[in-house]
Amino acid sequence: MPKVLLLEDDRDMVTLLRTFLELEGYTVRAVALGEPVLPLVEREKPDVVLLDVFLAGQNGLQILESIRAHPRLGATRVVMVSGMDVSAECKKKGADAFLLKPYMPDDLVRLLKPTADGASPAA
Repeated sequence: MPKVLLLEDDRDMVTLLRTFLELEGYTVRAVALGEPVLPLVEREKPDVVLLDVFLAGQNGLQILESIRAHPRLGATRVVMVSGMDVSAECKKKGADAFLLKPYMPDDLVRLLKPTADGASPAA
């Protein structure tokens, strides 16, 4: 089962995403606010990190940069999401894909599934 590490601060969204993704066959691990992200990514070894850009008390772009700079995590697939179109900034920082909220569940699943070369489909 592919694993998604979910970094989202809206509890209702976490519940909805967890339920939906589990129905789609994913294992979902939601990160608690304030939990150190890099050790968790290293320990969980997710197939993809679904990362909100604007988190309460944390900056998703900084988390993305930390993942990309880490020697063992740099190749981890990261899909960024936000209610603001900051796609160019996310991709510049190294995101594999960006999804503008609100989005359709099918669009999310499409981005989470790797292409033949193992990368996220472009978004």
